[in-house]
Amino acid sequence: MRFTTSFLITSLGGRWTPSVNDNSSVVTKNKLLLWSGMSRTMALACGRWTTLMCLVSCILLAGCATSSRCGGSTVAQTEVTGFLNKCITVDGKKVRYVVYIPFKYTPKKEWPLVLFLHGAGERGADGLIQSEVGIGSAIRRHPNWFPGIVVMPQCPKDVFWDTATPTIEAVLSQTMKEYHIDPQRQYLTGLSMGGYGTWIWGATQTERFAALMPICGGGSLKLIHDILGTHGPDGFGTLEERVTRLATVPIWAFHGADDSVVPVQQSRDMVERVRAAGGDVQYTEFPKTDHNSWDQAYGTKKAIKWLFKQQKDK
Repeated sequence: MRFTTSFLITSLGGRWTPSVNDNSSVVTKNKLLLWSGMSRTMALACGRWTTLMCLVSCILLAGCATSSRCGGSTVAQTEVTGFLNKCITVDGKKVRYVVYIPFKYTPKKEWPLVLFLHGAGERGADGLIQSEVGIGSAIRRHPNWFPGIVVMPQCPKDVFWDTATPTIEAVLSQTMKEYHIDPQRQYLTGLSMGGYGTWIWGATQTERFAALMPICGGGSLKLIHDILGTHGPDGFGTLEERVTRLATVPIWAFHGADDSVVPVQQSRDMVERVRAAGGDVQYTEFPKTDHNSWDQAYGTKKAIKWLFKQQKDK
């Protein structure tokens, strides 16, 4: 599998940086416009004798980041933070995804990583919508709760996450190369269809992830395919085999008691099975809550603190 990457910059965590996109000529034009507009404003503030220095400052600011077309090399002169729109080529196809970088990020230390799997409604190819529902929304409201890098891939339309595992693997691999990640502090979470992905695909990744947080999902591969009207590869073993592996990793599951989309019994069954296998499972069921239990789950500070405290043995 061959993949390369580049990035786009959206809302940054409080640090100013120029907007860039895949077209280098647009970047150059933006720099010139930025130089022209800012230099006039700064010149008035600085006075005639310091205009030259202000112009130099504008040039340096405008050149603080560079970008290339998806598939080319990318060089960043400064650490940019916030929600970054990234692009990766997997098996010849361009795939967009989002990575959240904390404002205080520095490559001088290791950072935890959270992989977020979205629900069926956010499937597509825009690479953006999956950051608006679930964990992305929680980060925007409580950025201090999330002291780690959060990776948000996007599942293509009309399929389940089992078909998108090559993209997940490529995105994770690229993020590990680009940022200083603590390999003992990687976590998996997801909601609805992504909750199923957390229970099912997560069972095959227990050596990688230090904790799982599935929300309004379930562990039956057949049932999620029936719900979505999809089919995919059968490479996840039996339910019993998955439960045995899930019992080796800490889990905190969530579900709404009145879920009309994914029956709450789906989470209850998985929690009971994993507990019976000797697993460490916490379960929170929100009363009078329909399918959207993710806002409450990601809004539970205690659960987020629990997640970031989990660590694999070295």
